Amino acid sequence: MISTPDRQTAVTLIEEAVIAGARRSKACAELNISERTLRRWTTGGQVGADQRPLIARPVPRNKLSEQERTAVLDICNSAEFASLPPSQIVPKLADQGKYLASETSFYRILRTYGQQHHRGRAKPPVRRKPPASYKASAPCQVWTWDITWMPGPVAGMFFYLYLIVDIFSRKIVGWEVHERESADLAAKLVQQTVWAEGCVSQPLVLHADNGSPMKGATMKVTMEKLGITPSYSRPRVSNDNPFSEALLRTCKYRPDWPGNGFATKTEAQTWVKSFARWYNGMHLHSAIRFVTPNARHAGLDRETLASRAILYANARAQKPERWSGPPRNWQPAGPVWLNPERDNSDAEIRDAA
Repeated sequence: MISTPDRQTAVTLIEEAVIAGARRSKACAELNISERTLRRWTTGGQVGADQRPLIARPVPRNKLSEQERTAVLDICNSAEFASLPPSQIVPKLADQGKYLASETSFYRILRTYGQQHHRGRAKPPVRRKPPASYKASAPCQVWTWDITWMPGPVAGMFFYLYLIVDIFSRKIVGWEVHERESADLAAKLVQQTVWAEGCVSQPLVLHADNGSPMKGATMKVTMEKLGITPSYSRPRVSNDNPFSEALLRTCKYRPDWPGNGFATKTEAQTWVKSFARWYNGMHLHSAIRFVTPNARHAGLDRETLASRAILYANARAQKPERWSGPPRNWQPAGPVWLNPERDNSDAEIRDAA
């Protein structure tokens, strides 16, 4: 219970915070009191004594007796029900013709005695740490990659597409089609891509899922030699690798994707080569202000966007009555985050699609 002088200090601090622009609820929360408590303290315009803690509270008429609470605990801890939650215990007792208390009372009693926790042999749920957040302010800083199936000539036969994308420019920087999943093949592709992009001597993050090709010994050794920082999604959370997932979806929903599968590995390679050429050099990507990944990767997007901005400015000057708001934003897209933390500004978080 806070004494009257302490209440006066608390009220003064809250008033000063509100005058400075803080929200009253936030100021109260900093002192671990509610707004209702503050109003009760300041009734009549001055800080008075809080009589609420001194008032005797009547015992509810429907409160369980100590014997009844003990009976509930004994039932919950018995060999028959020790591994079951109250939601299972109460119906089973009803089938036996027994009623001790409501399901809510069971939970409340277990919580009071510190027994409201995971029951049974199964492992309790584990809250996993979020994946590391990485920021790409330029090309060749953060890459993501994945492997997807490409249907073969017969049901059950597949080719495997290895695809690496730069999240800053959305450019497909490396790809291969193979007949199997392998850490050795993946490591070879990563090495070739790093050499092709000329980023051997600069820091690079490579993000992937948790598949065996992503975490194989050969892959880890290759990344270590190349100075690449590995990053992985949480188990069974595809949203942690959104850029690769979105790219693979775009790939498979192209109009010329063969519905009957690819007859040979060579045919699959030819198709992916055509797709990569279209995606990098012709596709206007919505997340980077509708410029091509190649233009963004090479830094040529600024000139294109500046030309668009001038065009729109001239159009607005000629017909100002047709513009009810500001012209379209043709500023270059900013940095891109991989698995951004919650406190990152929305302006820096770009869609993966």
